Amino acid sequence: MLMPPPTTLRRLVKEYETLSVRESLTTTGAPSARLRDLAYTLCVSTGTREVTDALRAARAYLDRTAADPAAGSGQAGLVADQSATPCAPPAT
Repeated sequence: MLMPPPTTLRRLVKEYETLSVRESLTTTGAPSARLRDLAYTLCVSTGTREVTDALRAARAYLDRTAADPAAGSGQAGLVADQSATPCAPPAT
């Protein structure tokens, strides 16, 4: 599976986590369009179907690329879980 460059993936994870925390502290309604977009992009980027799995896969990939820069060549052994629910931010 092709993965985005580590810098791009790191930015997506950071932005998702920051916005997720901010929204959980300030709103009680549905997630913003930007948060949903970030969740979707992370899922597509990691070949997963749930944002929690996407974040886990992204962190594992980033850890591998930090330890071995050659691992950031764009290939990763990630497989989508076809039985999972569609990618969306977790309910708050």
